[in-house]
Amino acid sequence: MAHTQAAHDPNVYFVPKDSKWPLFASVALFVLFFGLASWFNEVSWGRTVFFTGVAGLLLILFKWFADVILESVSGYHNRQVDGSFRLGMVWFIFSEVMFFGAFFGALFYARQLSLPWLGGAGDGVMTNALLWEGFSTAWPSAGPGEVGGAFQTIPAWGLPLLNTLILLTSGVTLTIAHHALKADNRRQLLVFLGLTVLLGCLFLFFQVEEYIHAYRDLNLTLGSGIYGSTFFMLTGFHGAHVTLGTIMLAIIWLRCAKGHFTRDNHFAFEAVAWYWHFVDVVWLALFLFVYVL
Repeated sequence: MAHTQAAHDPNVYFVPKDSKWPLFASVALFVLFFGLASWFNEVSWGRTVFFTGVAGLLLILFKWFADVILESVSGYHNRQVDGSFRLGMVWFIFSEVMFFGAFFGALFYARQLSLPWLGGAGDGVMTNALLWEGFSTAWPSAGPGEVGGAFQTIPAWGLPLLNTLILLTSGVTLTIAHHALKADNRRQLLVFLGLTVLLGCLFLFFQVEEYIHAYRDLNLTLGSGIYGSTFFMLTGFHGAHVTLGTIMLAIIWLRCAKGHFTRDNHFAFEAVAWYWHFVDVVWLALFLFVYVL
């Protein structure tokens, strides 16, 4: 009982009791990757084990986050805990910046350094003469040997532009929802947060349409040389982040509908909003450097 009272004391940092979920999550991850490796090696039961691990991990995460949410609505998370959460989210987003920075770095290295070198620029004159004579340094490129065959690129002013407008609009609706939460306008909060979720789903729908068009009609695949690999790695991982962000926004919408947040205590909402705005900024860089330039 003394521990419970201390946990509610705004001057005492809350330390949760020992949890079984990290251990269970480790077991589920082991099952997941063991099944995935078996599936890749064409073991008959590999796929079943993989999806068993996925289902177990999702169940564990659901229960784990439910415990954290219960701690929050019970008043255990004081200002000190809130500050730790904010700092943790800042570092998480920083790690995401570095993650995408590595892929953008690969794109710029291929375009600005590797292609000119293979084409004979600077010290690469003999490489070009002996190995890749006549190689064109024009971008986009499948690389020497036309790996994956000829392909066409996706015009920037079609679906990519539409998806850019969708994501920018979602950033506006999310900001309106945030201001509504701080103004304690629950109806406006739910309407505009719901619109943000719908816009995220719409973005993903159009990206799937774009991928189908690329594979079916343009011969633009993950195996289309350096352009195909960088294109799908960048846009694919961004799409994965949009998927995760949309799921998080949907969960936050449910929590808002249940009245979990107040105008002064809503870090979970802010954390997801930071993440979503980060996804927006990454897409703007993608649209500029992958589609337009």
